[in-house]
Amino acid sequence: MFDLIQQDLSDFEARLTEELYSPVEFIGAIGEDLVHAGGKRLRPSLAFLTGRLLGAEREAAMRVALAVELLHSASLLHDDLIDDASTRRGVVAAFRRYGNVVSVMSGDFMLARVLGILAEADAPSFTRLMSETAARICEGEVLQFQMASLETYSLEHYNTIIEGKTAVLLAAATEGVALLAGAAPGARRALRAFGLHYGRAFQMRDDLLDLMSDPETLGKPIGGDLREGKATFAVLTLLEAGVEEARTILRRHASEPGDVERMLELVRAHGAEARAAAQIALEAQAAMRALEPFEEGPAKRALVSLAERELERVR
Repeated sequence: MFDLIQQDLSDFEARLTEELYSPVEFIGAIGEDLVHAGGKRLRPSLAFLTGRLLGAEREAAMRVALAVELLHSASLLHDDLIDDASTRRGVVAAFRRYGNVVSVMSGDFMLARVLGILAEADAPSFTRLMSETAARICEGEVLQFQMASLETYSLEHYNTIIEGKTAVLLAAATEGVALLAGAAPGARRALRAFGLHYGRAFQMRDDLLDLMSDPETLGKPIGGDLREGKATFAVLTLLEAGVEEARTILRRHASEPGDVERMLELVRAHGAEARAAAQIALEAQAAMRALEPFEEGPAKRALVSLAERELERVR
């Protein structure tokens, strides 16, 4: 799927290394960890595929790829501290190795690099998009904490949270390239719609796998969201159906033996897994429909394949 942009992604890694360079050893070490950890590089991939789809200049796609990945990485450094996470991508979380101050300031360093990229792009519309995206990320994280603290659980809040956690950054990766390429308003709207729908499907699939997969396939223990008191789509479906046992397990962060397994049983028994899968399919299909105005070609097929993958992704 990514053979089309393999060289773009290779060049991206080199440029990311340059952006993350600092003579301050601790900041440099966290930057090196980010590069070496790799990850899916989903946001840069979306930017480069969108660039190919639109016939945009490669540097436009590169700037968007760097900006969204640095913003994403900064948010992860902050999130790990907020969530008191032990690891990130199989490596000890940065704040546990270097302390809170270094981790937070390294995240701020990445945000400063984003500002530099925006200045070089010299495109107010792209700057505004990234500003709005950053604000939505913050709102999503705080709303997730607020919903758990006040127990104001709702699917409406959940949709706002997953947009902030995931979808708006994916939409920025696609719409951002459209803005820098000077694409027509209709194309920009279509690409933003693709990013939002695909992002929702991606996060909902991640959330469902966190509860319904198995540790060997997933590569980590299941039930992580429950243990952090996070209510995801399937669990919220139970709450809206009045399943009080699910609320009790969520309230105590699945802290008792067998809690995660019992929640899994409840989700299956009440049809919440099927409902979540159906909602993921709706979002994935909406993402694919958003691309209909564009001409057929390798880039479009790759983007459609990403959305299709969410219908049955297992990890």
